[in-house]
Amino acid sequence: MTLIQVILIIFFLFASFKVLGRWRTGELSGGVVVMWLLFWIVATIVALIPDITFRVAHLVGIGRGADLVVYLSLAILFFMVFRLMVKVERINRDITKLTRQLALMQPDGKREINL
Repeated sequence: MTLIQVILIIFFLFASFKVLGRWRTGELSGGVVVMWLLFWIVATIVALIPDITFRVAHLVGIGRGADLVVYLSLAILFFMVFRLMVKVERINRDITKLTRQLALMQPDGKREINL
């Protein structure tokens, strides 16, 4: 086992424990925890058996395993950015609705809101 494999595996274990810690405190839902744990497990397998990316790449018609990892990473990152943008837009819409409702509830023009 090479030094980079050891470093990566230690990092992946650390990241997995952080995910579980966030789940215990209620910051992450069960579905998100499962997704992240699966990600870190796959990353660990790839770190332990780097040739697996080469084999999978050839199965899908890509020349190198590193190219497969880059393509998949970009696709996943773009999808995550899209989901985040949708959530931000939804939050902005909700804030606008709440602001309008609060403005209508205060007919005296009072600008202070006690939360």
